[in-house]
Formats: sequence, structure tokens, C-alpha cells
Amino acid sequence: MLGRRFATRINSFASNASEYWPTLTGKPSLIQMVQRAATVDGLTELDLNYPDHIGDNPVETARAVRDCGLAISGLAMRYYTNPGFKRGAFTNPDATVRREAIDLTKRGIDAARAMGAPMMTLWLGQDGYDYAFQCDYPALWAAEIEGIAEVAAHDPDCMISIEYKPNEPRSYSVLPDATTTLLAIKEVGAANLGVTIDFAHALYANEQPAFAAALILRHSKLLGLHLNDGYAKRDDGLMVGAVHEQATLELLREVHRGGFDGAIYFDTFPDASGLDPVAECGANIRTVKRMLAAVARMEGDNRLATAQGQQDPVVAQEIARLALAGATAAA
Repeated sequence: MLGRRFATRINSFASNASEYWPTLTGKPSLIQMVQRAATVDGLTELDLNYPDHIGDNPVETARAVRDCGLAISGLAMRYYTNPGFKRGAFTNPDATVRREAIDLTKRGIDAARAMGAPMMTLWLGQDGYDYAFQCDYPALWAAEIEGIAEVAAHDPDCMISIEYKPNEPRSYSVLPDATTTLLAIKEVGAANLGVTIDFAHALYANEQPAFAAALILRHSKLLGLHLNDGYAKRDDGLMVGAVHEQATLELLREVHRGGFDGAIYFDTFPDASGLDPVAECGANIRTVKRMLAAVARMEGDNRLATAQGQQDPVVAQEIARLALAGATAAA
């Protein structure tokens, strides 16, 4: 059932470290951040980054997280360990660096499985280009497909979710939007591949998030749902519903209709503006629960299907607003 599992970005809990840990010198440890996250009412699990958060003993790391009362919903790859990754991970022009990225990903998948985590998320933000004539586009695409195929085949029982993003750090990403990502998944053809939709990424990919989710659910698997908000110009990481309340509600309704029941992950950046991450995460959970209650009210309103069938925005908008306000439309 959607809304029973909530996860969050663990690095947020380094925000205002000196206030929370007055005697701390340097950065808080992973376990200190986990202990702080565990104080959020309603938070059930975390995603961890590989290799950033995972030491030499993934099993021990997993045990320490679970001892704090939280589960690990999955790992997410980060390609920062080699400065050469700035020119690409799976698409790097240097075959040695490309091999390093693929092998690093395989070790990450092994770590996820050892930790009891069912999924690895791939955000291939370094795979892209910045200039006209920089790349041979067919070769770039082929390298991306080959890399994804190899890591997906490494452990068919581990779900591999591709998180797309239009740009940053590269000016143009190889996988910038839902449709391009779906083309890549179709070409690879691996049963354990799917997509993570990030609300802010979808916005500045010029997508309507609910429509992107509908395409993903029709043509692949929705494996990850990252909620946040922003102004559709960059990855702002604002609180859920802060700017695009109705679009967030529509996305939640669409993934609910599509049967998604995974963890709702808050990819927000309270640390960027000095917010209390415990209060911010708690507010996100309460916001989503209110929105899911609104989704339930909308599902009970027989006029919505009629309005959508007629593509009538006046009635549909009224139903959505009333649902958010805690009421249903008059018959």
C-alpha cells in the first residue's frame, strides 16, 4: 500500500551539524546521521550511496543502520572516486576508466545484495556532453547501452533503476528524460531494469511528472519515486508540494493507480538552506500523507472519470482542489 514506506536522503542530516552535535569536530559520521534521521516520526528507511556511505564491510554497515530502527531500501551509485569520471562513467572515452566505472557498479550491486537491499539506482549524470561536435552520438549511445546491459546482467535478481536527469553536471545528459530512458531500457531488454522518477528532474526536463510516470508504468517498471519540488530550472530540492502542489497530487494519484507500492523517497536539500532536516523530513511525510488522503477522496468521486473523459479542466480542477481541502465535489 502506497504511503506506508518513507525514505530520505541521508546527507541532509549533516545540516546544522554544530548545533546538533556541539562538541563535534569535522563532519558527522554515517551512523551519527542515521541516528539523527531515526528521530523523524514516520521515516522507515534510507537509501545509501555507493561507495560513499559503504565501508569495507557492507554487512556491518547494514546492521548498524537497522540497529537504529531503519531499513535500507536500496543503494545509489556515485561516480566521484576517479577524477576521470568527470568525462563520463559508462561513456568515458578512455576504455580503462569506462571499465572502472562498470566494475565499480558491479561491486555496488554486490554490496547491495550483501546488505539485503533489493535495488541499485543508477544516476548516470556524468554520461553526456557539453559541446557541439564533442561526441560521436551513435558511439556514445552504444557505450551507455553496453554499460547498462553489463551491470544489469551481473545479478539478475537485483533490480536496477535508472534515474534520469536532463543535465548537471554535464550540459546534456545521455538519459535526460523518461522517453529516452525507456528507449534505452527497451534496447537493453533486461527484466530487472526500471526507472526512478524524480519530481524536480521531470520538471526541468519539461515533463508533466504524472504523464512521465504513466509512460514508465506502461512501457517498463516504476522502481523509484523521488519527491521534492522546485522552479523547473534546476535541481532545487525544495520541500514536497512547495511550488507544484497539484502536479505532485496528480503524480501520486497516477503512481497509486499504476500499483506502485515502494518507498517514497524525499530527495530534498534542507542542508542547502540551513533547515532543520528532522523537521523538514517530518513535514514532507505529513504533506504526502495528506495528499494520499486527497487521492483516496478523488478516487471516491465518480465525477472525476467523467470530467477526464471529456477533458474538462474546470470540473477536474474543482475536484482536485476540494480533495486537497478535505471535501468531495457535490453530486
